[in-house]
Amino acid sequence: MATIYLIRHGQASFGKDNYDELSQMGWKQGRVLGRWLAGKVRPQAVLGGSLERHRETAEAIASGYGSAMPDMQILPGLNEFDHGSVIEAFRPAWADRAVMARDLSAFPKPAKAFQEAFVQAVRRWASGQHDEDYRETWPEFRLRVLAALDQLIEFADGSDVLVVTSGGPISVIVQQLLGLTDEKALKLNEVIANTSVTRVLYSGARRSLSVFNNYSHLEAADPALVTFR
Repeated sequence: MATIYLIRHGQASFGKDNYDELSQMGWKQGRVLGRWLAGKVRPQAVLGGSLERHRETAEAIASGYGSAMPDMQILPGLNEFDHGSVIEAFRPAWADRAVMARDLSAFPKPAKAFQEAFVQAVRRWASGQHDEDYRETWPEFRLRVLAALDQLIEFADGSDVLVVTSGGPISVIVQQLLGLTDEKALKLNEVIANTSVTRVLYSGARRSLSVFNNYSHLEAADPALVTFR
């Protein structure tokens, strides 16, 4: 059976003007993963979403890999859901980033406060009770990701591939493979580490989860490299 290596992007730039770019930590995580993959995996293709953090993660992996790696090809269906619209539907005032920053600065740990609000916002989005508030509903997101999975398997044509994406799509794919509820899929999303590797085995129509959320490469290099946001 061939393998799809689902890789969550490196740490993005929380609190910066452009969240979508990797932080310095994110670049280092990607290079560490590349070195870990070298000698273990010879991908015939690299695919990813169209987000900047996907592209930069692929570049960091290639840098650490040390030998020729295929250029990443874009598959937009692998993009994350729109974090901004989900949080703004939950707290409309946070459409103004200055207001959000002001509110979060009142907490001892602003990043933790944001994460707690974000978890509530995502649960609201996935509940199905407020679909009119979102450009893309949870069911639409799931269908998009699963269609992208079919596309990448057709493209891979029985070969091993690296797929750089985000926590949301990885959670949806694992949910589908294991028959999990939406609630359990959302809980998975909360624990997927940056540059972790989830392995999916496939052969024809058969698809099986082999490994979920492996970040041993980060722990071996430096436990401080393990991040989840």
